[in-house]
Amino acid sequence: MISNIGLDLILKALYPGFELLILALLLSLILDLVYPEHRGVMLRIHPVHTSYTFALLLGKPYSSRLRGVIVWFIVMSTHLTIALILLILSYYAHPLLWVLVASLILKFSFSLKLLLDICYNAYVNLLECRLDNGRRYVQLIVRRNVYSLDKPHVVSACIESLAESLVDGFTSPLTYYAILGPLGALAQRIANTLDGALGYKTVEYARVGWFSAKMDTLLNYVPARLTALLIITFSFTVKSSLVEAFKVWRRWCRETESINAGHPMSAMAGALGVRLEKPGYYTLNSSSRLPEPIDIGRGLKIAIATSISYILLTIAIITILNIAGEYLSYYH
Repeated sequence: MISNIGLDLILKALYPGFELLILALLLSLILDLVYPEHRGVMLRIHPVHTSYTFALLLGKPYSSRLRGVIVWFIVMSTHLTIALILLILSYYAHPLLWVLVASLILKFSFSLKLLLDICYNAYVNLLECRLDNGRRYVQLIVRRNVYSLDKPHVVSACIESLAESLVDGFTSPLTYYAILGPLGALAQRIANTLDGALGYKTVEYARVGWFSAKMDTLLNYVPARLTALLIITFSFTVKSSLVEAFKVWRRWCRETESINAGHPMSAMAGALGVRLEKPGYYTLNSSSRLPEPIDIGRGLKIAIATSISYILLTIAIITILNIAGEYLSYYH
């Protein structure tokens, strides 16, 4: 049984304090800028790669919901235990070593620069009428076959994925980092990966992927809505009406099958004043025009503003939680 002193030491290693948490956050952002795409050994040890592979290995097609629950906990606990041990050992070796380890864990937990780069490359190629090249970049971030789509729907797919992936790959991990430290960010990222591996509603994975899909929905529920509000807030950066963007969001946020994805996507549709459409599945903001390549550039401007504001929001939450923790410790 873990003593109160031992538990306190572990908690300090997980969430040590304002200075170390902020340093780790800033270092992880720098790492993402200089090394956005993992390759070689870094790819093989990346938690997204390992958890995805592990999930497919254990989550057999056509198996039960119970197996899906067990697989989720095995994959999650395995990755979090390794990260926990590294955080504890590094913290008690030296605080700056903890910053390095925590920043690497956080870097593994989000991906912003790569998303922006892919969307920018798609934007440039589509703008210059190199449709096949544009499709090649968009295909990197969407599951639908973009080679069967016309140019406006390729553009739509890019903007939709930019908005949705901003939540899955950046704002949601930062939310849980602010509240729970590096392990919180990693847990969200692994949960999202498990949903990607098992949670899609195919006949093979309908039952075994049910729990992974539900957990991902639960974890992204608040970040998806916060991100949508920020996208709306920064609609002014592309000279759009905040009020109109808000109206579009409220009208169309429930039109997608996912109860979370519709929020950032409909907010982006409203902020850009365009119709986003996945043929045969959903249409958002149907009374507006289909997007043009220039709208990807406008969407990137909003996404960057939203990302910067979310970083500041993360710092604010960490600050408030640390002040509250010091206050409670003083009066305990």
